[in-house]
Amino acid sequence: MPLGGLAFVAFVFGVVTGAGYVAPERKAADRFVRAWQKGDYRAMYDQLSDASRTRVSFDGFQGAYRDAAATATARSLRLGSATGGGDSVSVPVTVRTAAFGTINTKLALPFEGGRVKWSPALTFPGVAAGETLTRETELPERAAILAGNGQALARGPDRLSAGGTSSDLVGSLGPVSPANQAYYRALGYPDSAQVGTSGLEQGLESQLAGTPGGRLLAGNRVLARSRPQRAKDVRTTIDLKIEDAATTALGGRLGAVAVIRPQTGQVLALSGIALDGLQPPGSTFKIITTTAALEDKKVKLTDQFPVETAALLSGVPLSNASGESCGGSFVNSFAESCNSVFAPLGAKVGPKRLVQTAEKYGWNEQPSIPGAAESTIPPGDQIGDDLAVGSTAIGQGMVLATALQMASVGATIANNGVRAHPTLLRGQFPRVTRVTSRRVARTIRGLMIEVVRSGTGVKAALPGITVAGKTGTAELGGPPGANEDPNNSDAWFTSFAPAGNPRVAVGVLVVKAGAGGDFAAPVAADVLQTALRRVK
Repeated sequence: MPLGGLAFVAFVFGVVTGAGYVAPERKAADRFVRAWQKGDYRAMYDQLSDASRTRVSFDGFQGAYRDAAATATARSLRLGSATGGGDSVSVPVTVRTAAFGTINTKLALPFEGGRVKWSPALTFPGVAAGETLTRETELPERAAILAGNGQALARGPDRLSAGGTSSDLVGSLGPVSPANQAYYRALGYPDSAQVGTSGLEQGLESQLAGTPGGRLLAGNRVLARSRPQRAKDVRTTIDLKIEDAATTALGGRLGAVAVIRPQTGQVLALSGIALDGLQPPGSTFKIITTTAALEDKKVKLTDQFPVETAALLSGVPLSNASGESCGGSFVNSFAESCNSVFAPLGAKVGPKRLVQTAEKYGWNEQPSIPGAAESTIPPGDQIGDDLAVGSTAIGQGMVLATALQMASVGATIANNGVRAHPTLLRGQFPRVTRVTSRRVARTIRGLMIEVVRSGTGVKAALPGITVAGKTGTAELGGPPGANEDPNNSDAWFTSFAPAGNPRVAVGVLVVKAGAGGDFAAPVAADVLQTALRRVK
């Protein structure tokens, strides 16, 4: 009996030990597939046999997997536990793709010497030795871009519009650029695809293109197939009447008009280069300088300033436009847009505070509108001396902005210091940011009313309606105030109306036109007149 008992214990021990045994090939396969799920190609490469690593370099190995993932439009990979052992181990695989749906199959891993015997067929499950992974894809018909009332801004293969719509707003289609080929290939686009290259067509590409379909092939075998799926039409907040008024007011000149609802951030019109035309904003930027100065109590409305033609900063004179004399009260200095007041005031505020305030208004921030360019201002510690800070404070130096950005600045003041980040898609709720206090915003509103009532912006006045605005004349060569050629200056205007209960804000840029009060303010007046009839 004792001998029999020992024999039984030995038998049980053997069974338990055998049940816990895992072939080394399975362990290597598990390490291989876990690394694959993590995208750790180096750890995968470490599981290859010596002969395999002689045949393929790490760079070639990594590139093969990335190419296969792009061909299959793979988005995620889930691999199960390995089974088998010896010369071959099987691993169940689920691949989710962008163009071909979900693929469930098995990966057969061959082994030699306890390590993976690699070949290019292993870059995608279901591909047999000697087969190559390829695909045939096509895009569905492109979705339409609609105005707020449902009329087409662009529809069908020929992107036909309801008529009169600014082509700059809609944009155009074209072949994929070499720089973007890898990106679009990974989404499943065919090499011959037409994509948005400008305007809304470019900014809304992902919402307009739909989902590609086609066949994923291993040699001549079909691994997966799908049908292209058309995207839903994209309805924007654009008002066609206001859009047409903006385009007409520009009159074919290089420039931009942006129209926004201050309370909601809804963009009602984008004409010309409103989305991506970055230019120095000139004196419209004095709204930002004034915000910082009022918040930091660096200035009061009752302050008086010397009447002079220039200010001396860092030993260099910074002139008023055309060398004119201005100054007096702060209200008058704002209305007359006196560089000799605002440049020293900006230096007094300091570069760090100036940049912080600009960033609250939206500078150095990824725009909320698809395809819009980012308005920029350098970091405070990179602006330079007092002269550079003073130039920045009057919208010169290295500050850049779009008409959309300046419309948003006006809209923020109109909305009592709250910035409703611009939105272009109907039904989209805006993100809001408190930029400045209600008190400061109301003070600036009063200053902007005076600009149109008696200052540089009188050409924006409308009968029976109080308009608030700020002009800007951005000189494109030499120090501020020194440019004798008015045609080398950008004309700017940012505005809103009615000033007491604002319904629309308008930003205008006319490139190389001259003074903002002469050339941008009248454009704003025309657009405001139409917009106020449309927006109640």
